[in-house]
Amino acid sequence: MEEKLLMVKEKLAKYGQEHLLNFYNELSEDKKSELLDEILTIDFKQLEDLYETTKTKPDFTESKIEPIAHVTKAELSNEEIEKYTKIGEEIVKQGKLAVVTMAGGQGTRLGHSGPKGTYDIGLSSHKSIFELLCDNVKEAKEKYGVVIPWYIMTSNENNEDTVKFFEENNYFNYPKSAIKFFKQGTLPMIDTNGKVLMNEDNTIKQAADGHGGVFEAMRKNGIIYDMKEKGIEYIFISGVDNILAKFVDPVFIGMQADLGKMTASKSVVKAYAEEKVGVFCKRDGKPGVIEYSEISEELAKAKDEKGDFLLGDANIVNHQFHISLLEKISTEKLPYHIAFKKASYKDANGNIIEPEAPNAYKFEAFLFDIFSYVPDMLVYRVKREEEFAPVKNAEGVDSPETARNLYNNYHHLS
Repeated sequence: MEEKLLMVKEKLAKYGQEHLLNFYNELSEDKKSELLDEILTIDFKQLEDLYETTKTKPDFTESKIEPIAHVTKAELSNEEIEKYTKIGEEIVKQGKLAVVTMAGGQGTRLGHSGPKGTYDIGLSSHKSIFELLCDNVKEAKEKYGVVIPWYIMTSNENNEDTVKFFEENNYFNYPKSAIKFFKQGTLPMIDTNGKVLMNEDNTIKQAADGHGGVFEAMRKNGIIYDMKEKGIEYIFISGVDNILAKFVDPVFIGMQADLGKMTASKSVVKAYAEEKVGVFCKRDGKPGVIEYSEISEELAKAKDEKGDFLLGDANIVNHQFHISLLEKISTEKLPYHIAFKKASYKDANGNIIEPEAPNAYKFEAFLFDIFSYVPDMLVYRVKREEEFAPVKNAEGVDSPETARNLYNNYHHLS
């Protein structure tokens, strides 16, 4: 242990992070070893570089931003629907589709103490978000006679509770062997001086590395290998909070396959200029998404000659990829984006600080940055009321109430 401690001290001195050992002597021997191991795995040079990026804002003035072409579901002919449905259903029946749900978050903003997926939004059925999503694969099993593999990305924070919830609910009567859990990656949070924050229990304050970390996590946890062994070709990936997400959409699958696209995404028409959604675009000729936190007010409000938003395709985090692209991208490092958050921490004097304003940077990779690796993609515009009922806020916009109403209306429930 002494040799390991010396290595850690040298590493911390090199990067000015010596404060991480301020309370080392207060720890048990096991906790000391865990802290040293954690510090040795941190790439402090990467954190230094990321800290430098906090000093400048994203600037798209040098980029050529254009609208991206889309296919509108409502404008497809009966012949096209029949054609794509046939192709898509054959892919599903052959067991070539898998589903990934990104569920690393807690339900804190909803006033819920557990994983967000365990939250009951107040339907008469009292189904949790996880059970509502599971209905997708259960219906497909009944309709097509195939068990679709369902991979669920959790986090260090909620993995144990998530697995326990599935066990207690008998995996919602879906085959247990078809559901696999894997953990999202993390990065340390840093303050405005570039110092890594500590938790009250003297551990390093880590934050999830964003939904873009799903690809690396899939590789590290053997998920991509497992998919290849099963003969999977298409992977539908979405977040946990959209209770109207359609995991198994034969038209969507068939269209992507027929057009030969490595990636396809669903969109809805952006509701208003300030809506907190990313928008699809072409950036310097390549497909992409500009997140709402990074878009200029002028670009967010820009209209075309028809009076529609110039960048009007809102990202609802419903993506579908060919496995060959995921295999390639899982070994790449997607760029990190900056989020400035409120984060409690233990200061150098041992005081627990509960900030009233944002005080810390977390770094997140965005899933949609994968789009720049392909020359073109399919953007499939669907109806908001049919496929987008997010549960994000306790009340108001994108709340359990709005999601509940959308769900009931779609399913013709009272």
